[in-house]
Amino acid sequence: MIKAGVIGATGFSGIELVRLLAEHPQVEISLLTSQTYAGMNISEVYPHLSGKVDCILSDLDPEQVVAESDVIFIALPHGHSAGVVKEAYNQGKKIIDLGADFRLKSAEDYEKWYKTEHTAQELLEKAVYGLPEVHRVKIKDADIVANPGCYPTSVILALMPALKENLIVTNDIVIDSKSGVSGAGRKAKVGMLYSICNESISAYGVASHRHTPEIEQELTNIAGEKVNLLFTPHLTPMTRGILSTVYVKLKKTLSLEEVRGIYEEAYQDEYFVKVLKPGIWPGTKLVAGTNNCFINLTLDERTGRLVVVSVIDNLIKGAAGQAVQNMNILFALEEKTGLTNTAVYP
Repeated sequence: MIKAGVIGATGFSGIELVRLLAEHPQVEISLLTSQTYAGMNISEVYPHLSGKVDCILSDLDPEQVVAESDVIFIALPHGHSAGVVKEAYNQGKKIIDLGADFRLKSAEDYEKWYKTEHTAQELLEKAVYGLPEVHRVKIKDADIVANPGCYPTSVILALMPALKENLIVTNDIVIDSKSGVSGAGRKAKVGMLYSICNESISAYGVASHRHTPEIEQELTNIAGEKVNLLFTPHLTPMTRGILSTVYVKLKKTLSLEEVRGIYEEAYQDEYFVKVLKPGIWPGTKLVAGTNNCFINLTLDERTGRLVVVSVIDNLIKGAAGQAVQNMNILFALEEKTGLTNTAVYP
């Protein structure tokens, strides 16, 4: 059995991770930490885990977590992972960081976008960006896996086939994304109050969202040339889910059938990424509670643009599920182990 420790177990991503690990046939939860609820049983904080997980939450002690775990999942806000990652790396333990601290290869970019000093810059090159559909081979031998952000996951999977085949103009990409309220985390915020976000949709982080450099970094690596994009996220009055609509200009004239064939071939062997049949457009309900990404596309012949729509559950494929997928790769398990559930619908 793989002994798994979860740091930050009571946030939204953390508790989804606990739920998935508790159902995983090859995992034993070794330790759960929580700054807010230390000393309480996890089932007292989240009664839906009663009878499933019996574990007293503890304060964070990096040495204890590393000593008691084969793999350490870190589900903390940005700027809080460095100490644990250093300790785990020095002890030869596997690390999967669900936060942003090891996603960007440039410390300068990280400090610019996240407004905080990076205190483990020497480990940035050791980290592998944990999007399995792109970096599966590298993840297999990694010590530090930087779990992707939720928005970047939806966007990168929407564009990877087109970029690999050099189909699109790389300096003219427009991304319109919409996310459920859980993407903002569990901490109380005025903008997340029911009376404010219910029956409303609003843009935020316009031309300044922190996921922008992450998306550009990974798309540039795929394309082999510099990618520039315009990314606008929106908050929608739903609990979970992300829908990204991406608009790109084709470099040459292609039929929709040709482009669709490229996407279908790219994802034909991927368990979690599905290109839907023509006319069936993805909705967030179709992937709720799953590690799936559903995609569809069309060509606007009038403007010469390809329109790609992708959906994921921001807490699963966008966070906890993808982390488990990465763990499965690290420990040479079948990649879909513990992640084969069907979406809850409606």
